[in-house]
Amino acid sequence: MWLNLISIIGVGGLGWAAGMVVNYLADTLPWKRRIVRPFCINCDQTQSLFNYMVWPRQCLHCKERRSWRTWLVELVYIGLALWTWQQPQKEIGFWLGMVVLLYFGVVVVIDMEHKLILHPVSIAGTGLGLIVGLIREGWLNTLIGGMVGFGVMWLLFMLGDLIMKGLARLRGQTLDDVALGFGDVNLSGVLGLMLGWPLIVAGLVGAIMIGGLVSFIYLVVMLALRRYRLFMALPYGPFWVAGAFVLLYLGARLQALLGRRGRIWVGVGGRYKH
Repeated sequence: MWLNLISIIGVGGLGWAAGMVVNYLADTLPWKRRIVRPFCINCDQTQSLFNYMVWPRQCLHCKERRSWRTWLVELVYIGLALWTWQQPQKEIGFWLGMVVLLYFGVVVVIDMEHKLILHPVSIAGTGLGLIVGLIREGWLNTLIGGMVGFGVMWLLFMLGDLIMKGLARLRGQTLDDVALGFGDVNLSGVLGLMLGWPLIVAGLVGAIMIGGLVSFIYLVVMLALRRYRLFMALPYGPFWVAGAFVLLYLGARLQALLGRRGRIWVGVGGRYKH
């Protein structure tokens, strides 16, 4: 009993630390593009690591407190760590699985707040994606998955750019946003490496379905509030991550739940085949 309690506290502490890392990277990378000392986003003054990470989490110069996102992310990662510890991803295990979740968190938070998927994040993700892909799929399927993920999204990026420019020209309006950024293309290549071939196809389809559903709900809400603006763009990084998360961490469970009645395509390429 005591050993189990100590393990839970330790894993929860690891999740808290992972959440702090996600917050730190989301606070610094969009502004500095590199690893630097923590600083106040409001006044740009550097802070001590203890003040920033632990307490009081308030700038000593301008008294600005950190946002509610700080606490939310850390709570989410405590929960993810405990869940992953109890039910680790079978192929990559607990520790590498936590690194993948940390990477997903950095992508999601930065893209939601800044509509950016940074090149340093994509470069780091490429290395991580290769490691995960090689463990799960081997060289060939990993590289094909990366190329398909990148190639499909590059085509969608070019098509979306042409459509948005054409609509803006027809309506005589200035185009401020794009349908997809090139960071989305890079991210899809990273996720393609992680998922491998042919699972990346299911990942892309799932992400598009999730994105379409969320976009429709968002559109309805904005129209109801009379705040809709033409060409409003949503960050799509969270949708790509959601599709990959479902397949990496929940795919086998969904297959076990639905496969008995034959209502799911048996593990795209046999990945979740019993």
